Amino acid sequence: MSEGSPLAQLARAHGVATEYRDWKDNHVTVSDATIAAVLTALGVDVSDDAAVTEALRVAADGTWRQVLPTVVMVRKGTESWVPVHLPDGQSLSARIELEDGAEQDIAQADHWVDPREVDGLLTGEATVVMPASLPLGYHRLVVRTGEDEHRTTVIVTPARLALPAALRTDRAWGLQAQLYGVRSARSWGIGDAADLAELGTWAARNGADFVLVNPVHAAEPIAPMEPSPYLPTTRRFVNPMYIRVEEVLEIGYLSAAEHQLVEWHGDDARRLNNLEQLDRDGCWTAKEAALRMLFRVPRTHRRVREFEQFCAEEGDGLLDYATWCALVLDRGLPWQEWPEELHDPRSDAVRGERERLATEVEFQCWLQWIAQRQLADAQAELRSAGMGVGVVADLAVGVHPSGADAWALGDVLARDISVGAPPDDYNQLGQDWSQPPWRPNRLAEQAYLPYREMIRTALSMSGGLRVDHILGLFRLWWVPRGESPTEGTYVRYDHEAMVGILALEAHRAGAVVIGEDLGTVEGWVREYLAERGILGTSILWFERDKDGAPLPPETYRQLCLASVTTHDLPPTAGYLQGEHISVRHSLNLLTQPLEEEIAQDDAQREAVLSVLRTRGLLGERASIEDQVDALHRFLTWSPSKMLGVSVNDLVGDVRTINQPGTHDEYPNWRLPLADANGNAVSLDQLMVSRRAKRLIRCVTQRER
Repeated sequence: MSEGSPLAQLARAHGVATEYRDWKDNHVTVSDATIAAVLTALGVDVSDDAAVTEALRVAADGTWRQVLPTVVMVRKGTESWVPVHLPDGQSLSARIELEDGAEQDIAQADHWVDPREVDGLLTGEATVVMPASLPLGYHRLVVRTGEDEHRTTVIVTPARLALPAALRTDRAWGLQAQLYGVRSARSWGIGDAADLAELGTWAARNGADFVLVNPVHAAEPIAPMEPSPYLPTTRRFVNPMYIRVEEVLEIGYLSAAEHQLVEWHGDDARRLNNLEQLDRDGCWTAKEAALRMLFRVPRTHRRVREFEQFCAEEGDGLLDYATWCALVLDRGLPWQEWPEELHDPRSDAVRGERERLATEVEFQCWLQWIAQRQLADAQAELRSAGMGVGVVADLAVGVHPSGADAWALGDVLARDISVGAPPDDYNQLGQDWSQPPWRPNRLAEQAYLPYREMIRTALSMSGGLRVDHILGLFRLWWVPRGESPTEGTYVRYDHEAMVGILALEAHRAGAVVIGEDLGTVEGWVREYLAERGILGTSILWFERDKDGAPLPPETYRQLCLASVTTHDLPPTAGYLQGEHISVRHSLNLLTQPLEEEIAQDDAQREAVLSVLRTRGLLGERASIEDQVDALHRFLTWSPSKMLGVSVNDLVGDVRTINQPGTHDEYPNWRLPLADANGNAVSLDQLMVSRRAKRLIRCVTQRER
């Protein structure tokens, strides 16, 4: 495509990349077909040359067609100018309606802009000034012209997110856990909120300040439940699978016979703890039956009030999610095969179905109340036990294309597009995550409300938030449906809005934010995130200089969560034995001959171990366990504010948790915590493990 072609110009006007540099710094030109498909998904008509020309004309006038911008982003302490477009010569007055109900007049700047003819009308531009004294929050700018009023949302965000007190003067270490796989003797086949509290309070006694868990977003309410926590049905609501049945208050009001039934369900579910792979469907079948019994127990006045308050606070979002669940239980999936009139949550047909399924809708709301309260209670327990941060939640990149968000949020998500990643170190064939991305224009038109609510809910149950693929707040790799991941392109987002709102919500929650900024990263992005107080991510194996040599830990970033491994790699013991190469070879995911891959991997791994030996951390005949310990000790020499230790490393697990680019070819997200021989390790066993205590000493000892 010629960079000067009308299609290329139109793409740039809408933040769509026409070229990019790949992971090996090669220049790549995006095809016309990809550009056209992405623009169509953004709502731009590119059906023929005339349509492209008209779309270019509309884009050229841009904001001049709007009296006020769709949304105004302001950093606290900074004066900002806002353009106002009116018929040339028309006067105006402006005021700001603050979030707390107060109002103040807004002045105009003495700033001349030549008028422009827009659709046959001479249009002028006035400028109003957002004062630097505006408080943090979500406000409304109101402009009055004659008898007309025009409104837009003004969002004032922190210039920089302050670190929680626990991280300001010292570093914190903590655990990284796949919660579903960390099971106690009381678990119903899956690790739950009570297991999280138990794991966290134990870790707190050993000096830990946080527990980072996998996304706990909701999955489908019917079998088969999607095993990947990174492909949820919604990112706002949580999976009731994490409820501990015995800790639901109403269990104390069951009759003896009903209580016995719950025990039978529990006994059946606890047998799932003996399986080699997790059985989410079996777990939920047992829990759902028990929870439906508890739901039918008459609630006290206090509990009724608490439940009603929860529903009121969650608003239409909760009602839509619960309605979708009820419809799925009634009609099945995917929802795209339901009658057309049920595709719109606001339709009369959906309202009718909501009334018909009212009891089920209430049950789904109740499940959210119970699940969120238990997870929030776990966070409170961790803080009470002495943790400075507590639970760090994980926010997935996107949602399932046939899930609740895809149904409820409508065209705020781009249909016929999948989020993914171009080829990189993780997967040299590229990745298609099958998730519909936010449409940046529609998200702005809603003043980012769905995004705001999603973050706010996550932070109500945690002291921190890890944002998976935080690069997606800047640009996302859009893949037209049905195409290879290599046939995608980048689409820009308003990162000032996306990161600013994230910082605002975290500020209000007193939380830390960690961005997973691995992969192909534009150079300025990490600097921008650090400027806004967002931590980055460092994985020891990937910290190399321009020549590929291991970086000294002393040179790692300070605003960072550093760890030896991540969920897309094997646990450290497995990585040291080449497990990642073996798995990728067995799945035909390597792009080079096996011998070359092994040689390269051996060389990279040996380069790190050689540094450890040179610096006195490792002997020549060190065991795998010695090497795991030394690698974690090595990390303590970094200035990184947070240091993460995988729970799998505490027990010597070797198996890959998730192999990017695969689904059923490998048991992704289905493996429970296990030792080096593949034997399941319970939470109870973990807490008395000598190996675990030895590794914890490596990250808590300060001597060098």
